Amino acid sequence: MTSRRSRTALIWTLCATALLSSSTGCETPPPARGFVARHEKPDEADRDNADLIERRQLLRLVTADLDAYLDVPHRITVVARSCGGEGSGYDPETHRIELCYDDLTQDRERLEAADHRPADEALSEIVRETLHHEVGHALVDALDLPVRDQGRAEEDAADRFAQLMLLRSPDGDRTLLTAARAYDLAAAADPTPDPDDEHAPDPARAESHRCAAYGAAPARHPDLATPARANCPRTWATTRDTWTADLAPLLRRG
Repeated sequence: MTSRRSRTALIWTLCATALLSSSTGCETPPPARGFVARHEKPDEADRDNADLIERRQLLRLVTADLDAYLDVPHRITVVARSCGGEGSGYDPETHRIELCYDDLTQDRERLEAADHRPADEALSEIVRETLHHEVGHALVDALDLPVRDQGRAEEDAADRFAQLMLLRSPDGDRTLLTAARAYDLAAAADPTPDPDDEHAPDPARAESHRCAAYGAAPARHPDLATPARANCPRTWATTRDTWTADLAPLLRRG
């Protein structure tokens, strides 16, 4: 009698040699660990945002960079989808990040009203910042860090992870500053913070990103130099060193 394992091995051998058509279920199975990106069909109202995310390969680029840097102990699925207003987030039960197409609609409207030009480039940067924030939650969960399930403390840690990852790339400071501007525009449109929101108020999140961008490279951002930001280089060094130490068990070597 052929075992189930043998039958499975035979099926994948046939798939690999193209003896079975794609209709027989020969799709490559997802990896057991690492980041896996997926796009779902958008609602009609979200089509422009979905097209932007897919056309610019934002999920693929972000997850590939994360996989090159980190070896996470399980699969983390990153799904772009229409959420009907539920908001982007991370589910620790399923190890799943949802990036919501509809989250970008208000950002697009505010940016285009302020700049009077298409907001695709700025929205791409906002997506990158959002993805890294949600990955921060996933890593707090994977590493069982002390801030896990601590509301504002975990949200602040996720923002700092986004800063760490983005400032590893040459244009990451621009991404952080674009996200900061989006927080400023959101605060101007709705200046009363939601008392049930565990995130820091939008102006505080904006300032945290500006502080990180300035602190990481003061000479590059003399326009951001203010007395209030005098400690930003030290704040950035703490962010970088703390998260790097926390990530040590997952860091790829070489």
